[in-house]
Amino acid sequence: MPSLAIVLAGPSGAGKSRLAQRLGLPVLRLDDFYKDGDDPTLPVITGGANTGLVDWDHPDSWLPDDAVAAMTELCRTGRTEVPVYEIARNGRCGSRVLDLGDAPFFVAEGIFAQDVVAPLRQQGRIAAAYCITQHPVLTFWRRLTRDLREHRKPPLVLLRRGFVLARAQRRVVADAVAKGCRVARPEQAYAEITRLVVGR
Repeated sequence: MPSLAIVLAGPSGAGKSRLAQRLGLPVLRLDDFYKDGDDPTLPVITGGANTGLVDWDHPDSWLPDDAVAAMTELCRTGRTEVPVYEIARNGRCGSRVLDLGDAPFFVAEGIFAQDVVAPLRQQGRIAAAYCITQHPVLTFWRRLTRDLREHRKPPLVLLRRGFVLARAQRRVVADAVAKGCRVARPEQAYAEITRLVVGR
């Protein structure tokens, strides 16, 4: 049987990756479809302390068509080649083959995941789509500690970015809901997805 996608959208730091790992399903990291750092079409921050830096939180910083194509192939054939992206390097550093084996579902997670919901739903290839949320303060802290631990950007840039994203969290959630995701805390989504997998 063809596999179906379970989409996890939501603010950066809300717990999407952690939830995806807990579920034990194959995971497609949609953040691996970011554009390379030297791509001339990348959007740039035009105001505030980070003016002039690439706006990695803008949807024009990634390649949704490539992500949808990879998900479609996964659903149809159970196998696809996906890029490997290193945020600290601002670019792709290779590729890997994602093979679903006999898994009936796979998880697609990322900060722009809401943008794949409509085209995949039109194809009948989505089992569920969530916008994962936490309290903004908790999300801010988890995002900052993760980004510092992984040396994603200089500390001051990460701190400034964190404050901007905290203020934008409501807008991010509203966008995901408008594009077909349902808001859920990680534990709620985990319980519902587990029941879905067991039922299949």
